[in-house]
Amino acid sequence: MFLFYNERLPTETYQFLEKVREHYRIPVEAFFPQPEAVEKLVREKGLFSFYRDGHKECCGIRKVEPLVRALRPLKAWVTGQRRDQSPGTRAEVPVVQLDSTFGSPERPLVKFNPLANWSSKQVWAYIREHEVPYNALHERGFFSIGCEPCTRPINPGQHEREGRWWWEEETLKECGLHAGNVQPPR
Repeated sequence: MFLFYNERLPTETYQFLEKVREHYRIPVEAFFPQPEAVEKLVREKGLFSFYRDGHKECCGIRKVEPLVRALRPLKAWVTGQRRDQSPGTRAEVPVVQLDSTFGSPERPLVKFNPLANWSSKQVWAYIREHEVPYNALHERGFFSIGCEPCTRPINPGQHEREGRWWWEEETLKECGLHAGNVQPPR
């Protein structure tokens, strides 16, 4: 099963989701944010409050809470995190870990990061060699794709995560799905 959540993603991401469903002939279970929480955020702070207040609140409502619901019945989940994606937050990502963000001692949750040791170059070689579907936005300079208003293409020489939350401090570039990666300052 492939889990999917959010409602502010670019059209190309939804098209990619359908490519995956058709290519692998697998069901895709969609998890969306709670409408009441989105409506309250927009009513009280507007559609783009994250540019002023930071992205954590919006991501919490639109991404993290749906993921919590999706993970509730599971004992493990798989991510595509790589160490080279964000030296500030992902440099120590292990291949297998107990998920301290969404699991607990009473309900342990294993998090698999099978691409942790791969480089972007290795990922793209694999995609091409095995004809793996990918998001069309990659062809337009988007290397790390998230929600539409929080993602932009990067320029040559920029790190792939620079296109995410570009208005914020570099060390804060995690949405909450991988909050365990962010270490408190020493």
